[in-house]
Amino acid sequence: MKIDEGPSRARAPVPASILSQGTNLIVSIHTALDDEQLMLLQRDLLDRVGRQRAKGILIDVAALDVLDSFAIRTLADLAYMAQLRGAETVVVGISPEVAMAMVRLAVEMPLMRTALDLEEGLQCLTS
Repeated sequence: MKIDEGPSRARAPVPASILSQGTNLIVSIHTALDDEQLMLLQRDLLDRVGRQRAKGILIDVAALDVLDSFAIRTLADLAYMAQLRGAETVVVGISPEVAMAMVRLAVEMPLMRTALDLEEGLQCLTS
């Protein structure tokens, strides 16, 4: 007996680009992601760390003017999971508004480094 699970939904692509540069993955998030999209991105990145033997993940959030607590926690969890798989995570492009909100929310991200921009973030991954 098969249980009807309703219409199957095609998975929409996450509005983010993932590029490989050497042993690093560079992620550019183009627009705010909902919770499901964040989880898909997290899963995809962790899978690619293993498949491509990536040593670093650079996440560019410069296009975002808001990061909610779930998004911040998901990125922090990603950094921890990536570290367990042998990769370091650096987040770049945090706007002043997002930085102020993170401080007000008392967000701690002990395993995730930050940098001002892409160039500085890549330097963090290579040092």
